[in-house]
Amino acid sequence: MTDAQTAAIRIRQLRSQLEEHNHRYYVLDEPSVPDAEYDRLFRELQALEAEYPQLISAQSPTQRVGGAALAAFGEVRHEVPMLSLGNAFAEEDLLNFDRRVREGLGELLPAGDLFGAGAEVEYCCEPKLDGLAVSLLYRDGLLVRGATRGDGTTGEDISSNVRTLRNVPLQLQGSGYPPVLEVRGEVFMSKAGFEALNARQLAAGAKPFANPRNAAAGSLRQLDPKITASRPLQFCCYGVGQVEGELAATQVGVLQQLKGWGLPISGELKLVRGAGQCLDYYRDIGARRSTLAYEIDGVVFKVNDIGYQRELGFRAREPRWAIAHKFPASEELTELLDVEFQVGRTGAVTPVARLKPVQVAGVTVSNATLHNMDEVARLGLMIGDTVIIRRAGDVIPQVVQVVLERRPAAARPVQIPEHCPVCGSAVERTQLVKRSKGKETLSAGAVYRCVGRLSCQAQLKQAIIHFVSRRALDIEGLGDKIVEQLVDVGLVSSPADLFILRYEQLVVLEGFADLSARNLLAAIDSSRTPTLARFIYALGIPDVGEETAKLLARALGAMERIRQALPEVLTWLPDVGAEVAHEIHSFFAEEHNQKVLAQLLERGVELQDEGDLHAEFAACTTLATLIDKLQIPFIAVTGAEKLADKTASLEALIALSQDWLALSVFKNLNEKARQSLRDFFASPANCLRARQVEEQLRAFGMHWESPRRAVAGLPLAGQTWVLTGTLEAMSRDQAKQQLEALGAKVAGSVSAKTHCVVAGPGAGSKLDKATELGLPVLDETAFLQRLQLLQAKE
Repeated sequence: MTDAQTAAIRIRQLRSQLEEHNHRYYVLDEPSVPDAEYDRLFRELQALEAEYPQLISAQSPTQRVGGAALAAFGEVRHEVPMLSLGNAFAEEDLLNFDRRVREGLGELLPAGDLFGAGAEVEYCCEPKLDGLAVSLLYRDGLLVRGATRGDGTTGEDISSNVRTLRNVPLQLQGSGYPPVLEVRGEVFMSKAGFEALNARQLAAGAKPFANPRNAAAGSLRQLDPKITASRPLQFCCYGVGQVEGELAATQVGVLQQLKGWGLPISGELKLVRGAGQCLDYYRDIGARRSTLAYEIDGVVFKVNDIGYQRELGFRAREPRWAIAHKFPASEELTELLDVEFQVGRTGAVTPVARLKPVQVAGVTVSNATLHNMDEVARLGLMIGDTVIIRRAGDVIPQVVQVVLERRPAAARPVQIPEHCPVCGSAVERTQLVKRSKGKETLSAGAVYRCVGRLSCQAQLKQAIIHFVSRRALDIEGLGDKIVEQLVDVGLVSSPADLFILRYEQLVVLEGFADLSARNLLAAIDSSRTPTLARFIYALGIPDVGEETAKLLARALGAMERIRQALPEVLTWLPDVGAEVAHEIHSFFAEEHNQKVLAQLLERGVELQDEGDLHAEFAACTTLATLIDKLQIPFIAVTGAEKLADKTASLEALIALSQDWLALSVFKNLNEKARQSLRDFFASPANCLRARQVEEQLRAFGMHWESPRRAVAGLPLAGQTWVLTGTLEAMSRDQAKQQLEALGAKVAGSVSAKTHCVVAGPGAGSKLDKATELGLPVLDETAFLQRLQLLQAKE
């Protein structure tokens, strides 16, 4: 056998393996190998194809990255027209559609029951993805063409671009597929993918996309396939067009066949009977719309029986056997009447659009967020403009675009106020500090802040509202209005003042009486024993959310260690970067915050579950990582390791830096790095700082010379659990806390990686998905028994 023949066999093997891995990763969400192994196989295939270019095929996974740019798209004529669907906007429209279907089928339907109820039609239901309709043509299982819908009769040839989509098989899997198979579906972009793409666009100084649909359409119609390959596009098929051969006799059956051949179909696909169940599906997915990973604008209902579809046929440009039940519009036009500025908990002065009221997605919208002045500038927004407003689910409405052709002559620019609209203090633009290797770079931030801090009542009110919120100290009955009242009358000027409120102060306030005053004091009193994690979160440290608060509490174990922690020490904790570490350190270094913290503890707040440093962080440092954390210019990780090997201690390192002769013969650093080391430790301030960091590492027990401690394995470590439905014995938050305490990660969606699902009454699609995947499912009784068993072993 020749070398070329051997290479051809290996190339076929590699292509088959890589396509299988692609299918598992992008379609099934069940990756079968680590990324490193996939990359190794991919590089091996690239190398073989480079050595034997005559063996390169359009079906090779290496060709997904895109070839040369096109001068223009060719035309494709659809053998079977890609028709649009009729729309239903109200329940009555859907009921009329169902009536027309039953009338059109007439005697083909089985007879109704003895009570006079008519026969019900089976419908295939799936969400209507907000993307771009495309056609994929397979011949003998090989992808030979991709096309846009175009005008339904003629589209554009986008074959080079659809090949770059990772979840589109270049060759169908399995067997039994027709010799000619045209698959139709939607190319779309997930919400997360859209946000990541826009972040890259802004970072590159390019214009961001208005919405995921525009982003998907724009990405798919690039003349350069390499651009398409760089975009997070996905494909989901919903039917077929031209077919030479036999397929299943039902719509659901056809889609399941396509899935078996490696094509992605909707995870929300469902078979129902009658208009009533169609409406149930519409309401259910509408309620979950904002939690889906992708945008949808309605639901598509299709008669499931293919024979019935043929009988019903078409009218004009749409089938009689399918309809799109659209959700209320999520985008509308309205007028920007004014821009006002609100002051938040951290002093951020945020522009808010005041709009001419308009109905968007079934809700009257009169306000919309503008985020910050950079967003105002990006939009080119002026007061008086006509704007496009978007509202999706429960998301705060946003201004997404200005309609420039409608701008009036009297339009006025939006100006940031020089003084705080609440307290009159100066408003200043934030400075972004970028710290790297011993130097700080300042640049203008996107946020403007009131400098009045807690002398500004808006900031004080928001800080206390956060402090008492459900996920913080959870003081029942202390809502926004009461907090504002307590601040306005001067009873509360910091969170600590809540714990010295007296009955006679409250009972005389408007809205209070004997019982309400006593209830509030009782709620405040019961909040005096928060967990350390809740207390840290309640303090409102900038950039410290619930997860970071839990990490600080779990890792450092005690308020005093967290309060003292230097930024360099904090960065040893996972997911705590330099900026967050400086925010935490600066918060506890601020005199006012120190005073409030002391008052809280003096006034009876007793933190729970404080203890030792977590065992996994005991002796977790090395001298090399300490050198790296000092951010000495021109000394990277490798240089730090070589210095640590040479010196073995910080004091020896400082001595080496000042010994010109010894350092000059240390050949593991170049001259620039050696000079940088000399300069760094020539500064007494840098020497002092390095010694302070080492001293704190030693005091905390994190130093490399500290005693190591065995890490007790948590029983659910590494497992992912999902909670769905209603729990009666405890809240979902309480269940989440108990699972996390046992080491589990609690996720919001079910996948093949989920270890177990807890399903209470009212569980819906998550339970269905778990059942479909064959995952363990516990009801509440079984869940509580499992918790008791695990906690008993702890």
